[in-house]
Amino acid sequence: MFNPEYKFTCVDRFLRYVKYDTQSDENATSFPSTEKQKILSADLAEELRELGLKDAAMDEYGYVTATIPANTDKDVPVIGFIAHVDTSPAVSGENVVPMIHKNYQGGDIQLPKDGQVIRAEDNPDLSDMIGFDIITSDGSTLLGADNKAGVAEIMDAAEYFIKHPEVKHGTIKICFTPDEEVGRGTEKFDVEKFGAKFAYTVDGQTRGEVETENFCADAMVITFIGKNIHPGFAKGKMINSIKVASAFIEALPKDTLSPETTENREGFVHCNSFSGSEEETTLRFIIRDFEQEKLKEYEYLLVKLAEETIAKYPGARLSYKVIEQYRNMKYILDKYPEVRDFAIEALNRLNIAPKLAPIRGGTDGSRLSFMGLPTPNIFAGEHSFHAKTEWVSVQDMEMAVKLIVEIAKVWEEKS
Repeated sequence: MFNPEYKFTCVDRFLRYVKYDTQSDENATSFPSTEKQKILSADLAEELRELGLKDAAMDEYGYVTATIPANTDKDVPVIGFIAHVDTSPAVSGENVVPMIHKNYQGGDIQLPKDGQVIRAEDNPDLSDMIGFDIITSDGSTLLGADNKAGVAEIMDAAEYFIKHPEVKHGTIKICFTPDEEVGRGTEKFDVEKFGAKFAYTVDGQTRGEVETENFCADAMVITFIGKNIHPGFAKGKMINSIKVASAFIEALPKDTLSPETTENREGFVHCNSFSGSEEETTLRFIIRDFEQEKLKEYEYLLVKLAEETIAKYPGARLSYKVIEQYRNMKYILDKYPEVRDFAIEALNRLNIAPKLAPIRGGTDGSRLSFMGLPTPNIFAGEHSFHAKTEWVSVQDMEMAVKLIVEIAKVWEEKS
């Protein structure tokens, strides 16, 4: 039972954290990709030490780690809770002005800046927020709930454990990471040094979500090679690679295999970059499906269509390469069902309906699982990611804190 008299700190912390600009940079080669992420991370490490976690520290890469010691005689597996400090490069996270819309009663939420509106029809989860308090930005920036909500929730749970030693738990590890938004959050993560056997990323959306599946992902680069010559003397000689590449794009399936035509468990191929000249044009694709074998099917299809295209342009050539990105964490997590089952048990104890939702994207939990740290994702309450219309509810954040605490209790009880 969560102490009903406990005064949550997650919202106050969150309102403070979002004012740090921690935007990561997908074009940087440094790690972390932006030094400004370390400003918040260093302050988080200090805050953890002030709570009494003596080993709290930030390393040279910006990872913040800390340990909540066990207070039970049972042999409980060490579990971890992980969130990322960076925000999306897609929308500015500088000078965030958070706002709390008290006692939401339905309908759209009008933000004061840039004509931004959080539309109820585009945010079906708002229907479950009647009477809740909704936090947004003023509309000029994103909010930063992805994933500073998770950071604040983990910090609040840590404080709860410290203030309530009667709550029995095993050793708990905490980690705040950089660069998740640019796909590099685990690049320097040391699983052995972290010391947990299992972990949870606190970075999900809808209340009750436990995510144990995500897309398998490859990238593919296809280059069409033509022949350039002065356009005044080009008749019968020029092969314009831009036109060849455009014909290839036109040959792609129109009603299937595209992000805009797929949902749920359907996979897709998506051209997210097109650049070149008459001589050479390069297309970059991301390829996604929940089943690893399907990626090969999609890659074969792309090669087949590319070869059929250049056959229509005698003299044109092509090259391609496939880059493995990440795989479905289900392949690993199915071997450790207790990680999922204990989270579901914790939700049930809190009278929160569990929602087992696959992630149509990637997650640090996927990479960590394949690195030897089985890590599903649990809800943090964040919504409308990477947009100026991002939002989170106060009550969902508090429920996420309770879930973190309850998961630790279940692990101790079941050990």
